[in-house]
Amino acid sequence: MTDKNKAVLDRLQGGLVVSCQALPNEPLHSSYIMSRMAYAAFLGGAVGIRANTVADIIEIRKTVDLPIIGIIKEVYPDHPDVYITPTMTEVDALVECGVEIIALDATRRVRPGGRSLADFFGEVRAKYPEQLFMADCADFQDGMAAAAMGFDLIGTTMASYTPYTSGCELPPYGMIADLVRECGKPVVAEGNIGTPAQLRHAMDLGVLTVVVGGAITRPMQITQKFVAALQ
Repeated sequence: MTDKNKAVLDRLQGGLVVSCQALPNEPLHSSYIMSRMAYAAFLGGAVGIRANTVADIIEIRKTVDLPIIGIIKEVYPDHPDVYITPTMTEVDALVECGVEIIALDATRRVRPGGRSLADFFGEVRAKYPEQLFMADCADFQDGMAAAAMGFDLIGTTMASYTPYTSGCELPPYGMIADLVRECGKPVVAEGNIGTPAQLRHAMDLGVLTVVVGGAITRPMQITQKFVAALQ
């Protein structure tokens, strides 16, 4: 690992990464708004940001000097379920904008173009040998396979979002603990971590960092939870 990449991981160690994303159908969809959200996260003590699209990343760079986990969500008609940085087009765009870490769907589902993850990531790693890559996995099997393929970080992002993990425990503490013990790579706890106590528990399992998104940066969803308590 390069000194530059080691420094990035050192900055994330033991801290909170805030996911600042808003899709086109959400009220806060705006690169400017996401940049302000990232700045608020920075002021609150976040050590990193997860962001979607080059436009958002460029705006966020103007407001904070934190490591960014970059993704591009793009739906391809042939395999629409795999949409987090699904092809080389998205990887190239993220590398071009200088993002520190690139995350991509690392589930065992078939990717756009009918490609397997192993085939796709082999090409990606050969093209960008010094780029940090994070595997967004759904279960322990995904994580172990991704570690063997050469991903730098193993994340739990996709737990419950695949047919083979529907209804799984959330947050996926068992998956987190098993990966920390077995995969040999830094583990990122991400997905359905909604309270400070859940974050603390995930961190205590030995992860590198914890990513929290909706509980911090999606006020419409947060409001809906409070309103649901009144029903």
